[in-house]
Amino acid sequence: MKRERAITGRRIRFAVVGCGRIAPRHYEAIARHEAQSELVAVCDTDPAALARAVEATGAPGFPDFDALLEGSDCDAVVLCTPSGLHPGQAMRAAAAGRHVVTEKPMATRWADGLAMVKACDEAGVQLFVVKQNRRNATLQMLKRAVERRRFGRIYMVTINVFWQRPQEYYDGARWRGTWEFDGGALMNQASHYVDLVDWLIGPVESVQAYVATLARDIQVEDTATVGVRWRSGALGSINVTMLTYPRNLEGSITIIGEKGTVRVGGVAVNSIVHWEFAEPDADDDAVRMASYETTSVYGFGHPLYYENVIATLRGQASAETDGREGLRSLEILIASYLSARDGRRVALPLQY
Repeated sequence: MKRERAITGRRIRFAVVGCGRIAPRHYEAIARHEAQSELVAVCDTDPAALARAVEATGAPGFPDFDALLEGSDCDAVVLCTPSGLHPGQAMRAAAAGRHVVTEKPMATRWADGLAMVKACDEAGVQLFVVKQNRRNATLQMLKRAVERRRFGRIYMVTINVFWQRPQEYYDGARWRGTWEFDGGALMNQASHYVDLVDWLIGPVESVQAYVATLARDIQVEDTATVGVRWRSGALGSINVTMLTYPRNLEGSITIIGEKGTVRVGGVAVNSIVHWEFAEPDADDDAVRMASYETTSVYGFGHPLYYENVIATLRGQASAETDGREGLRSLEILIASYLSARDGRRVALPLQY
């Protein structure tokens, strides 16, 4: 597996592909690191969206991905396109010698995710998968508590994503709510929460899932529940719906262990609701400081995420969430869909 030289002596050049809902978070994050990075291009096949992006950023606009690769001198492409387009675009970018930063989920099919990692390895470019929620102060504290074994043995974990996506949301773009380009509530909206299953608690032994389309006129599910058994023996569940009345209610994780119980809630794991351990720690005094107010499900982690991307491309760090790290949550998602489709428990790993 070869790697290109580190980028030094100049700012790192990023191009954002797909100028929809999440793209402004990337514009802002790149601008926050203006001494180290610059936005040199934006790209969208929708002329109106492209015009808005050019006006907002001042960056040159490109009407399609091939034009971007040919006409831009970017070092890395940031994929904010529909999820089903990520694999093909990532592999084309890699073949052109560009690093790849892809929004979640990295792919909607297991084979596509594996192909992305292989293509970037062979081309010697970095593949980053955006997991900005890991950078939330609340989750950083929770991660430390798990690593310090403050819970003792973990018994049960519950993840809830109770949000609202009206029919108008899905009708706003033809790709939304489709199997090929989007995935359902579990794959799309809950993707960052599924990431917590492995990142915080550890390897998963098996899943048993149910999915349903209860109210929205879409191909995919608007509601899902997944039973999880970890290799450690812990049990838990992931519960997701986009039908919460009348607005987003919560994005939360609760961990119950032998020596500790924690619930991180709010609309997007932004508030520590309960924090109690048998043994004290210096972090206990910082619990209130870690919580923050937000009405956004995206949180504020993108600028912090870019710190690692930039440092990695500089040769000063290793990627915290590279393609292989992205595969870990994708594997749980695909296993859950297989379980729901076939009505059976699915064991991990999916392949040896």
